[in-house]
Amino acid sequence: MKATVLIVEDDDTAREFLGGLLRGDGYDVHEAPTMADADKCIARGEADIILLDVELPDGYGPDLLVRLHRDLPQLPVIMVTGYGDIEMAVQAMNSGAHDFLTKPVKMARLKQSLDRALESLALRRELEYVRSRRDPLQSFIFGETAAMKKLMSELTVVAPANATVLLTGESGTGKEVMANTIHQISKRAKGPWRVVNCANFTDHLLESELFGYEAGAFTGAAKKKDGLFLQADGGTLFLDEISTMKPELQAKILRVLEERAVRRLGGTSEIKVDVRIVAATNRELAEMVSAGLFREDLYHRLNVVQLKLPALRDRAEDIPALAGFFIKHFNGEMGKRITGVEPDATAMLRAYHWPGNIRQLRNAVERAMLFATGDELEAGHFPPEIVEWWQKSVAQSA
Repeated sequence: MKATVLIVEDDDTAREFLGGLLRGDGYDVHEAPTMADADKCIARGEADIILLDVELPDGYGPDLLVRLHRDLPQLPVIMVTGYGDIEMAVQAMNSGAHDFLTKPVKMARLKQSLDRALESLALRRELEYVRSRRDPLQSFIFGETAAMKKLMSELTVVAPANATVLLTGESGTGKEVMANTIHQISKRAKGPWRVVNCANFTDHLLESELFGYEAGAFTGAAKKKDGLFLQADGGTLFLDEISTMKPELQAKILRVLEERAVRRLGGTSEIKVDVRIVAATNRELAEMVSAGLFREDLYHRLNVVQLKLPALRDRAEDIPALAGFFIKHFNGEMGKRITGVEPDATAMLRAYHWPGNIRQLRNAVERAMLFATGDELEAGHFPPEIVEWWQKSVAQSA
């Protein structure tokens, strides 16, 4: 794919030279000699990638970079300057620059940087496509708060890699949905997706579920069965609540991660597997390692990339939209036509501390819709513990 490049450069010769080369390479190009012109182009959506000079007649390029990273983190910005040094490069990258080039720009280096920006852009568009197709019930991993924008930005970097990912966060924050999204926008999307909640099995059953078994391996094993590692070959295996796994089984998981091979229970041969592991926990694994409850070597093997899902109380601005997602879902299930949440009820939902996070919000909306008779959900329709908490809060502030 090609894209639209906005060149923000006050030197007419340099700007026109770069523009001509990029047009010849198939890019659409817009040019902006000032920061004000750049703002207009960006507001009109005329930039997929930005080449940004440092010194501009009406401002300082890095200031625009900081603003873009805050407001449009999905927009790759490549800094270009004749005043480059290591300190400025580090500052630019820390401020969110996709790359940093010095003048005179070497075209091979610029092409390499643009190719990487295109890969990032293509992945972000794929993420938006997945988002547009996602059932509203699962859309809660998206949001407009700074914490969620940061998480989505990290997701677009992590998902296409083969690295093991550790998802952390409180119960109910959407770790399984996040894991499935990683799979859907990875290069393994067409491969199998398998899930196991480690807390739901005894040690022996979990081991047989993961590794499979040969016929006769134990009482009741009438025929050979492939475990989840083999079933997920070429795809992704999600290990939920991995903190509940006992140390003996942790050692076997570590061995699979290191050797990329499994052995069925009762078997004698190793079978190679190509599986990406995404694990999740609502506990602090580092603390469990210190307490001797979790293997340190497995922790480091799982913690190649860690994505932390924020609690709902830390993304209260997203609550009205999340409630809307659930209303749309339950309208379909219940045959209702609820249009939204009444303003006082919205204030209540935003103020509540949500110990059960999004799962609790989902259940609260479902309960409210059962009792609703009009077009909007009212405060009194929601669970008593939320309403009573709200009433006490209002009384205390009066």
